[in-house]
Order: sequence, then C-alpha cells, then structure tokens
Amino acid sequence: MSTQLNRRDFLLGAEAIVIAGCLSRAYAGVSPEEVAGDENFWNKIRSAYIPDPKILNLNNGGVAPAPTVVLDAEIEAIRYSNQLPAYRMWRDLEPRIEDVRTRLARMWNADPECIAITRNASESLQIAQFGIDLAPGDEVLTTSQDYPRMITTWQQRERREKIVLKQLDFAVPVTNSADLVRLFEQAITPRTRVIHMSQVVFLTGQIFPIKEICALARERGIISIVDGAHAFAHVPFQFSDLDCDFYGTSLHKWLSAPIGTGMLYVRKDRIEKHWALMAAPPSMDKNIRKFEEIGTHPAAMHNAILQALEFYEQIGAERKFARLRYLKNRWAERLGKVPGAQVLVGLEPDHSGAFGTIHFETMDPGKLGDALLTKYNILVTPIVTPSFKGIRVSSNVYTSTAEIDRFCDAVEAIVPRA
Repeated sequence: MSTQLNRRDFLLGAEAIVIAGCLSRAYAGVSPEEVAGDENFWNKIRSAYIPDPKILNLNNGGVAPAPTVVLDAEIEAIRYSNQLPAYRMWRDLEPRIEDVRTRLARMWNADPECIAITRNASESLQIAQFGIDLAPGDEVLTTSQDYPRMITTWQQRERREKIVLKQLDFAVPVTNSADLVRLFEQAITPRTRVIHMSQVVFLTGQIFPIKEICALARERGIISIVDGAHAFAHVPFQFSDLDCDFYGTSLHKWLSAPIGTGMLYVRKDRIEKHWALMAAPPSMDKNIRKFEEIGTHPAAMHNAILQALEFYEQIGAERKFARLRYLKNRWAERLGKVPGAQVLVGLEPDHSGAFGTIHFETMDPGKLGDALLTKYNILVTPIVTPSFKGIRVSSNVYTSTAEIDRFCDAVEAIVPRA
C-alpha cells in the first residue's frame, strides 16, 4: 500500500468523524432499532476505520482497532513529545489528562474526582482488589466465569492472607436474570466482605444485572467491584445508576481508544480509605490521582481517548448497542438452526449485546477456529471451560451484514451435520 493511499485513508477516517456527527443529527428522530439495520448509516461509520483487508475480525472483544482519527491523534502526539519529552510530554501533554477525566465523567454521569485513567481493566481491577483491607477468614464472592486474571488476584490474597474466595457456578444459557441476583444473595454469609462481578461475562457475552447486585451489596454493607471490561461503551449505563464502589475497564475494547488505556471509577467515600497499587504520598490520600501514580508513561495514548469519546458520542450509545445486537442476532439466529448447535447466551437486550458464544455438538471449537482462519480468513475466539465450549463471535460497528453472512456461510460449510 502506497504512502499516498495511506494518507488518503487517514483523511477519509477524519472525514468520517464529521459525517458521524451529521448522520447523528439526520437520524435524530429515528429509533435506534430502526437505525440498527440501515446499512447506509453504518457504511459511513465503517469508513472511519481501516480494517485488515485480508482477515475478517470477529474477535473485537479481545482488543479492538481504533478509528483512524484516534490513531492519527496518538501518533501525532508521540512525534510531538519525542522531540523534547521532558518538556513536551510532561508539561504540555500530560496535563491534558484532566480533559479526558472530565469528558469521561460527563458522558457516564460521574464526579470527575472519582475517575482515574489507567492502562487497562486488569490494572484498574487490581487497584480495587489489592487496596481493600481484609482479615483472615473474610470472604470474597465472585463467579467461576469471571476473568482468570482477576480470579488469580483473589487467589494470591487467599494464599498470602488466608481470606476465603468463593467462586459461584451458574449454568448457560441464563434464562432469568433474577437467578443471577439470587446466586449472590444465597451465598452471602456474615463474613462476606466483597462481591466481585462482571457486567458482561467475557466467555459468553452474558449481561449481569449489576445494578440489582450492587444494591444487594450496599444493603448488606458489602463492597462491590464491577469488571466492566466488556461492557463500557457497549452496554449503555450511568455510574449514578449503578451505585457500585469500584468499576474497572479497558478503553481499548468497545470504546476503540488507543491500546493501553483504561479507567477506574472509585466511589468518592472510598478513595481515602483505599490503598493505591503503587505508593503515593499521604498528601494524596483523598485524591483519585493517587491511583495513576505509575511512574513515567506516554501521555499520547491517554490524550487520544478524547477522539474516541467524540466518535462514540456522535454515534450514540443506544444506536451503537442496537447495531451490535443486530449483528449478533443475525448470525446467532441463523447458526442456532444448524443441527447440534446451541447459542450459549440469550438474545434479548437484557441478556446480550455485541457478542455471544455458540457450541456445535459435532465440532471442536479449536478446530473450527483454525478452519475459519486458515480456509476462510475469519478470526473468532475458541472458548473451552470445564462446563461448556464453543466459539465466541464479537463484531463491531465497522462490521457489515455481508461479512456476518460470509461468516455464517463458512461455518455452515465447515461444521458436520449431526
């Protein structure tokens, strides 16, 4: 690909940001569900990205590409700071993190002094997990389907400090969200100190009723930690509605911000009593910024979050969620009819959004994933647990319905009939 073509693509991407704003105004009176299937709208959004021309990416849940305008802003800031890092990075670029903090807080209805900018969900959540004072015998409730790194974190505290980790099992697909609330309610004991849950389960795409579980925790004086890695900028919500104590997420997943950006929300009355993962001076005890004390780091990445936020806001949270559900349901409803197939998550809006996992009785998920990639240039995520297995499929706003249909054609060609 020539330099001229690359530059042209970057300009098209920047133009698409403007177009997104114009589209948003033009479709102001149209319901998100109607816009979800309007390919003219989403083709314009698609032009903001430059996807790999050889591989169809249906693993946007791991890490997603950024729109070209976000990437361009990041690269320009890197070049700018590299000319004189000690001045340009520290004195000019770094203070702009406050703009990012303010914009995030405004869009998700939170106090800016409760928002810390981090590098990913794991860092955010480990700040929450390691900073709580717990005594031997204190209990932490989570599920067996929560993210392995977060479970490992609790297990280390269990080995080192003799706390008790309880991993709760639940069957998939979930048919009633209230069952997930009861799952935690029935596991609470007088020694329960923390409830740790995923807003969207990374294995299947199951959406948890975290508002109700956080309310349950607050009623019992239990600390609530929400893993929002797969929910933020995907499932519409406001921090003011959740009333959680901690919320950690990556911004390089569904927000499509630069890779290596994340966010931590801490309820204001918990900041002072919570230990930072990397030590900060006592003068910062009440300051949310104590959780950002990580040493030298590039400012370019977190500053370019602003462009990602603008892009997201112009699309619209409800519109984006409706489109992602539309694409997921398109493949799930079709492939769910293949003999021996089972979709492992409900397709209703309160159960799943952008992605889901499907099991084929006649096909190992690893072999299916390999065949899709080697024969059809389609990337998915094989999922294997002791209780279930399948392939996880996660499209994004730049995915077209034609690509979803191409994926379905490939699966139907590969999977043996039962």
